[in-house]
Formats: sequence, structure tokens, C-alpha cells
Amino acid sequence: MTVTQPDVSVIIGAYEAMPYLVECLASLEAQTLDPARIEVIAVDDGSTDGTGDCLEEFAARVPMPVTVIRQENSGGPSGPRNVGLGKATGRYVFFLDADDRLGAEALERMVAMADRNGTDVVLGRIEGVNRGAPKSMWHRTLERTDVFSSNIKFTLSAQKLFRRELLTRHGMRFDESLFTGEDALFTMEAYLRADGVSVLADYTCYYLVGREDGKQVTKSGGYTLRFDSARSLMNLITEMVPAGPRRDTLMVRPFAVTLLPQFGPKFLKDSDQVRRHKMELAAPLLAAHWHEGVARQLKVEERLRVHLVATRQTERLVEVLKFTKAKKQPAALLEKKGRRLYLAYPYFRDSAAGIPDSVYLASPREARGVPGYREDDKDSVLRRAARRLGRATRPERTRVRV
Repeated sequence: MTVTQPDVSVIIGAYEAMPYLVECLASLEAQTLDPARIEVIAVDDGSTDGTGDCLEEFAARVPMPVTVIRQENSGGPSGPRNVGLGKATGRYVFFLDADDRLGAEALERMVAMADRNGTDVVLGRIEGVNRGAPKSMWHRTLERTDVFSSNIKFTLSAQKLFRRELLTRHGMRFDESLFTGEDALFTMEAYLRADGVSVLADYTCYYLVGREDGKQVTKSGGYTLRFDSARSLMNLITEMVPAGPRRDTLMVRPFAVTLLPQFGPKFLKDSDQVRRHKMELAAPLLAAHWHEGVARQLKVEERLRVHLVATRQTERLVEVLKFTKAKKQPAALLEKKGRRLYLAYPYFRDSAAGIPDSVYLASPREARGVPGYREDDKDSVLRRAARRLGRATRPERTRVRV
């Protein structure tokens, strides 16, 4: 009997996943991809709620090959995923969280897209159920793109289709020392090493399900883990991407998504001791990675908060947070004949604060729609250049006295 290689190995790491696991497995059983082309590797990470038994029953019932591994609790999602990776034999792997579920055509569509384009990673559209989900990368389907020319850096969860040969060639595994953000590190590395990435935006492949019991892994753990996650991702980007605009583009992700929330509304509720500790944790990250190239890509309010953290102005940061929490709008100040717009958040041109005007300078995206703003588009720049050239080459008039 000839044994053919599965198209995709679905790896499920499960811990205390009941009753959500039932719908997760039902969505896997409902896949339109031929069951013979799917391999399932499920790792029960020391559950005590019947998760392991549910997986065993599923394995005995379905036509697709299912391997169930039961182990002592590892303390995080990385261990089970790595165990599953070690057992996988499919051309592709897909990491399915036990809380979530797949769209019926998800695996068939993603495998077809990867095969059609020869891409190493495929992102299928994600929607949230009782929780938020990333949105900015699903505007249109992209047969082939990369992490620099699309918004995929803002979805770094592990629920993607990865070409297994890519992972094997580079010895890629999840960092078991991280208890949050381990998937961001893994996925960013895959994006950077991939020979092309595809985005499937016209079909919902994955449903992120919010647990009512609050046991979502992403909701657990103290704030120090977020700094560990930010540090690891910043270091990876620095190691893999040379200094310059491309690195700056990626560095926006750990700053905006991982670091800045620690200095958002929750900072107002933190004790003085926690505030000082957060400032101390942020200091080496800012010293190593915060500079004008990254700052320019953040919104004014975000840039102002990072600047205040970098300069250790805790009390002023608190006032800025109170301003935004009250939903106040900053005054818009137009200068340079309408081509420069400043958003006057607190301490704008306050000599005691000493914050540079550049911190408050709006990007063209933020400025569009403000009455009187004139964007320096390419045509206007060319017209001004032509006028300057004309003046430079025009013969000088001789003034005749009479």
C-alpha cells in the first residue's frame, strides 16, 4: 500500500479547552479538503477537564489520520506546538487553537493558494467571535506579497499556513521561554524568511473565539511578560533586517501593539511603583530601538506617549492620557501655507516640557480632511521644481535707464 504525504498537518495544542474544543474539532471534521490529505496532531497539555478524552474520541471517529499525545502541563502554548511540529509530515502545517474554529473551506483554499503561487506562508481571513480580530490586512486578496509592502506585520498570531520545508530548513520552533508573544516571534521570522506570502481576504478561514471563562492565554500573565515579548521581537527584527526604512517599518509593530498599551489607559490605574517599574523596563528598549525613522510612522498621540516614556516624564504622560481618555480633540495648527499640520496635544510648544515640534507633526494620512491642509503631492513638488528651474535658466533682464 502506497502512503502519500498529507497536504497539511493541523497541529492543535489543547489545555483545559472544554467545551470550546467540541466546535473546534467539528470545524476540522467539516473541511472540504479530502480527509486523506489532512493529518491531525493533537497535544493535550495536561488538561483535567476531559480535553484528552474528547481528542481520543475524535481520533477514533473521523476518517482523517489523528495522533493524540498526552503530556504533563508545559506552562504555555509553545511546548505543545513544538511537539506537534516534531511529529508533522505534511507539506504544510497549520496551527489551530483549541478554542477557535475553521471556516469549512479554509484548508482547501489556503493549500490551493500556496500551491498556485509557490508561497511559503498563507494568511486566511480572520474574524473575531466575542473578541477583537486584526482587520487592516484583509482589504483585498494578495496572491503574492511580503511583510514590507503589506499590513501583515499586524497579524502575528500562529494561525497561518506555513510550508513545513521552510520551518525545517531553518530549524524554526516556538520559543518556550516566552509565555506571551511567542507566536509573534515565530510568525515574523517566517515572514522574513519566506519566499513570498499570500493573503486570502475574500473568505473567512479562521474564527477567533473569545472565551467566557477568561482563560484566553493572551489575557493571562503580568505586564513584565509584555516587555519580554517586545524585547524579543525587536531583537529579532534588528538581527534579520539591516538598519534603514525597512527595519523601521517593521519596528512599528512591537512599539504600537506590544509596548504602547503598557503606557495607555491602564497606566492611569497603575500604582506609582508599577509605573516606575514599567519606565525602567522600557528604558533599554527605547535606547536601543527608538529613533526618528520609527517615530515618523506612528500617529502623533502614539509618538508623544513614547517620547514621554523615553524622556521619563511620567507626570506629563499621565496628563496626556487623561486628555485622551476624556476624548478631547487637539487643536489643529496649520503652518507653511497649509502644508504643515501640528496637532496640539498637551505640552505643545511648552518651554518647560521641551518637547520638539516634530513630535506633534501630523503625517499626511492624519492631516487629510483637515480644512486648509495642502498635501505635498508628487505633482505639486514637480511643478515647484519646474518653476525653480525656469527661474534659474531665464535670461536676466537688463534694466535700461532713461
